[in-house]
Amino acid sequence: MDVEPFMKLWHLCDPEQEQPSSPELTLCPGQGKLELVQFHPTSSDLLAVSTSKSVLIWDTSRRDAPLWHICTTSTRSGGFFKMSVHNISVLINVFCLSFASSCLFAFRMLIPLFDEDTGLLVLAGMVRLSHCLTDTSTRGVAVVPKLALDVMSCEVMRVLQLTDSCIVPISYQVPRKEFHEDLYPDTVGTTPAMSAVEWWGGGNKQVEKVSLHPDKRPKPKAPPAKQTPAKKDLASGGSKEVRDTSVDSNDPARGCSTSSSPLSTPSSSAVPSRSPSTTSGLSSGFLPSPRPTSKFRHIQGAVMHRNTHITNMRGLNLTTPGECDGFCVNRERVAVPLAISGGQIAIFERSQPGRVPDTALPTIQNSVNVVDFCWDPFDTQRLAVAGDDAKIRLWRVPKGGLTETLTEPELILQGHTEKIYSIKFHPLASGLLVSSSYDLTVRLWNLDSREQVKLLSGHEDQIFGMAWSPDGKLLATVCKDGKVRIYDPRKSTTPIQEGPGPEGPRGARVVWVCGGKYVLVSGFDSRSERGLYLYSADSLSSGTIATTQVDVSPSTLIPFYDPDTSVVILTGKGDTRVHIYEIVPEEPYLIECSSFNSPEPHKGLVFLPKTECNVRDVEIAVGLLLTKASIEPVAFRVPRVKKEFFQDDIYSDTAVWWEPALTASAWLSGSNGQHKKISLKPKDMTPVSEAPKEAPVRKYLPSSVYLEEKTDEQKKEELLSAMVAKLGNMDDPLPQESFQGVDEDEWVSKCDGNRWMDESQPE
Repeated sequence: MDVEPFMKLWHLCDPEQEQPSSPELTLCPGQGKLELVQFHPTSSDLLAVSTSKSVLIWDTSRRDAPLWHICTTSTRSGGFFKMSVHNISVLINVFCLSFASSCLFAFRMLIPLFDEDTGLLVLAGMVRLSHCLTDTSTRGVAVVPKLALDVMSCEVMRVLQLTDSCIVPISYQVPRKEFHEDLYPDTVGTTPAMSAVEWWGGGNKQVEKVSLHPDKRPKPKAPPAKQTPAKKDLASGGSKEVRDTSVDSNDPARGCSTSSSPLSTPSSSAVPSRSPSTTSGLSSGFLPSPRPTSKFRHIQGAVMHRNTHITNMRGLNLTTPGECDGFCVNRERVAVPLAISGGQIAIFERSQPGRVPDTALPTIQNSVNVVDFCWDPFDTQRLAVAGDDAKIRLWRVPKGGLTETLTEPELILQGHTEKIYSIKFHPLASGLLVSSSYDLTVRLWNLDSREQVKLLSGHEDQIFGMAWSPDGKLLATVCKDGKVRIYDPRKSTTPIQEGPGPEGPRGARVVWVCGGKYVLVSGFDSRSERGLYLYSADSLSSGTIATTQVDVSPSTLIPFYDPDTSVVILTGKGDTRVHIYEIVPEEPYLIECSSFNSPEPHKGLVFLPKTECNVRDVEIAVGLLLTKASIEPVAFRVPRVKKEFFQDDIYSDTAVWWEPALTASAWLSGSNGQHKKISLKPKDMTPVSEAPKEAPVRKYLPSSVYLEEKTDEQKKEELLSAMVAKLGNMDDPLPQESFQGVDEDEWVSKCDGNRWMDESQPE
């Protein structure tokens, strides 16, 4: 016995939930072979179905007979019939509706995919897409919804191609950067305009349009659970069959008895499936999740002109410990260690770029190997140097630079019993220095009183890195024992918080981000892969809230964080690539931006104050790159079109961190402070937010616009006018008539037979 065709409707759950094993609804039209199905574009639960014998419109929420049905057996001769819907006569070509699907595959017709927002038309055949050659045959195509496109990459259409073995995404992009409103008019949203009953009652509402701009796009809301009305025949757990009751009762099609069960509610499917990020196969590659965007995504790094370089540097120490940045810089000068006995450090003035002379340079002699050093942020002449003899030396560089070798430091700090790892100045209080050592302690020094004021304990192994919080209240450390700790030095000598850190023992760095709400650690995992680990500063014990793997390299990633843009720039000693991420205080937290590649491996990268950035060229950071024999400035710029305006959406007021907010004694007594802020806007520049708005100009208008504007008579007249203008007026003199030649009286000619002769010739 032949089984009559039926149609099943499935309600899919979220990817994290178990998918249903049975359909939500089963329809049995009972009118022959099913051909086409189509949901209504503006109404919910409204479905059109065509078979070889009939055309039906179903309200799937009612679960009973179709709203409208017509038998087409009497119209086979012509293939047309006439119906009335909403008091409007409609002529339907049943042949096209019924046999379009079969003709498509039989004759390999083209499948048109049209985007009415942009007017783009993609034609797909069984071999290839229009203007897109593929290696395999096409078995089907579909267009991805507009809300799923990557608008920041100017993707205007994405087509999914079904082949014999896979699904291939094909993206159509306009070669531009960032979001362009002329490419993305408001598109149709996902909320239905009316119900099936409203449409059948005469409603003509349209679906509300939404913006594709990332900042204006509505956030997706979880759809409410669909309530299934209680039925008497479902109360006993039996199945419900939905049939076409408008068909004659004597029709043998009424023997169809396909069973189905209603979709279980989310509470009944408590078994979670695997996370989409861990699933394999095609389904995990096409989950519709909006991709976050960043205004710094296309950031560009470029080495500045050679006349800003310091070159011909010789004898540099390129093997400093992993806890050291390699060299340090302030607004006026650069300090670079030399591979010479005695722990010597060379000082170069930034105001004097160029070739370093071949003669001997004046240096700072520490008499011991240098392990770490840094400039005082509030005194451009004071340099702190930590040696492997467990001492910290403070040196004062005279104004204008070194003119002779320095051998006597301004101050020596003693207290550690083992070699020092690293040293850091306090970001707000002047004369306050913190140091970590192999003796597993962290000590706080008051440079004004020349004594140790705090000793912090709790570490069980080597201390990889330290960082002060932006408000200067807390100190974060990352340790080889696999822990990240936060101290409040004024209240306790033991950590107030502790959490799991990177597993790898190679090294790590720590920095505070997002105004001190989060702590970012760069380190290694158990497989020695470099990665970034983000923690909430309020709950280190909860572990990371976001992680990302960067690459595989033996050197530790040294982070530089810009609090104005929330951009972190990372690189390691000996690397050629500089990684850039934007950190946001919500998922996904870490957004990868474009990277910068140096022409040769660099030995360090440090950054200048924000005031050194050229805002006219949209620079957000300027760093100095240390190579084997030179120091090269590198500018990181954001590509913008209207560079004549001040980009105030990028440049917020920056902190004057080169001026102290309070003294060391005031901070130790419990006082807190904060830096003043200044604007980076030049006086002669207008903020881009105040720039005059330009009316959008459409460069290319469709031909229909021109055809509608002019009548046939007008076009004929314009064509005739153009032809006359091309040919010219017949009454106008010829061009050769205006030429000046020989006068007529200079030539006397006469006619002799068929020959003209000049009188000057003999007869």
